[in-house]
Amino acid sequence: VQLAESGGGLVQPGGSLRLSCAASGFTLDYYAIGWFRQAPGKERGWVSCISSGGGSTVYADSVKGRFTISKDNAKNTVYLQMNSLRPEDTAIYFCTARRELSGNLCYADPEVYVYWGQGTQVTVSS
Repeated sequence: VQLAESGGGLVQPGGSLRLSCAASGFTLDYYAIGWFRQAPGKERGWVSCISSGGGSTVYADSVKGRFTISKDNAKNTVYLQMNSLRPEDTAIYFCTARRELSGNLCYADPEVYVYWGQGTQVTVSS
């Protein structure tokens, strides 16, 4: 069972990136997915989550209106589209999964998630 993030990199302020979280060894159809990030010297913070059915999405206030989470069950992948990036978005971004039979729930608490990826670095700098 693995989650693998990709799509990170260096981008100028105001730019965009799309992160991917690909699952292997299990199907995302029955899993709620969360994105978290950790900047140097700071605790891991919640960014966004999407329910197993994909119908419910929630965002942290700091990214609301700029980031969009989506899920492609056919590709077994979750995406995080990040627009209007700011230097304060610089962090390692992690995706995480929790089996969730209710199709409309997701969570901001990292303690409830079971599987974690290794992370992808996002750096926003001019």
